[in-house]
Amino acid sequence: MQELFSYQNNLLRLTDTQWHRYLYPELKKKTRLLGLKGLRGVGKTTMLLQYLADDCPEPDKALYVTADHPYFYTNSLFDLASQWHSYGGKFLLIDEVHKYALWAQELKLIYDGYPDMQVYFTGSSALDLYKGEADLSRRLETKTLQGLSFREYLSLNHNLHFERLTLEEIFTHHTEIAKKMLSGIKILPLFKTYLEKGYFPFAKEIPEGALSSRLLQVINAVLENDLAYIKGYSASNVEKVKRLLGVIAQSVPFEPNIAKIVDRLHISRSSVYSYLKNLKDAQILYYLYKPGKGLSKLQKPGKIYFENTSFLFAFQDNPDMGTLRETFFMNQLKNAGHQINLSPEKGDFVIDEKFTIEIGGRNKKDKQIQGIENSYLAIDDIEFGFDRKIPLWMFGFLY
Repeated sequence: MQELFSYQNNLLRLTDTQWHRYLYPELKKKTRLLGLKGLRGVGKTTMLLQYLADDCPEPDKALYVTADHPYFYTNSLFDLASQWHSYGGKFLLIDEVHKYALWAQELKLIYDGYPDMQVYFTGSSALDLYKGEADLSRRLETKTLQGLSFREYLSLNHNLHFERLTLEEIFTHHTEIAKKMLSGIKILPLFKTYLEKGYFPFAKEIPEGALSSRLLQVINAVLENDLAYIKGYSASNVEKVKRLLGVIAQSVPFEPNIAKIVDRLHISRSSVYSYLKNLKDAQILYYLYKPGKGLSKLQKPGKIYFENTSFLFAFQDNPDMGTLRETFFMNQLKNAGHQINLSPEKGDFVIDEKFTIEIGGRNKKDKQIQGIENSYLAIDDIEFGFDRKIPLWMFGFLY
């Protein structure tokens, strides 16, 4: 096990513990089995190491491992937990658990066999943690770590710290809130920068002009590696999924015509739906439906968006501004846990089956939502709003 401790200690020396993601407090709870999902690059590994460095109650009884370490070429995860427990270990932190073939079965064995051991692990955003071959549903608590909110971006990159806002606070008090927040701050240039390069924490360290290629590497790694651990996904699928993604990238938000996609890519209708589900599960794309409709394997989305605005810039040098605005709003609302659907009639979106939202620029009028109860305008390029006209950037403070 010495090689594992050496690996752990080297990573700890390189870990910055000064700033934490919004989900970090979840690690401080006494959860016996906690799974963290999320896109590559959003900070899952850093969170585990920060917890080990600063907040683990007994750090000398905690061990961090990554499931693709050569140690597991000849040793099982369960054997490691058993040996670590015999040494007095109480905490086991497992990174990229999906890269270990029997992760579900052995986590169940560890949970049942060592009730005094806490296990935290990270997994691919595409991994359904509840559908392992072993039954984990009664044992596992799972959380999804999203990319940076606009609020977190300001904190990490500009040392500007603000409290989270609720949707009700924004609707009711946005004018007063903006006045307090914007004293001495020019928010609009910061917001424009966030839309392009603010979603991933690692972007802070990327040289100017190199972010798009790094984001494409993230997407390729998800398609070529992470999805390979999903049942029914094979290497032969990769090029077909990339071709489908290329078609969608040409005109997001994409209104899918399944028959045309089938003809263009020469793949079956069921394959199109399967690949669309893969891309959504992997958090590369996000699909919106009319109210009352959810995602099923053979249901066509109303519109397809990239999951975040940074991905838009990875595929396009100058994305359409309307698409950027809609993607930002959709992303921040769904990341904060709100239900978001396409509006069936007037407006762009319906939130929590109650609030109708129209997105636009500073000259946008309210004629699209006139006469609709609980309706609001989310307006770009303004610092302060008035009445039902709310600055778009403010919806980036929900998480």
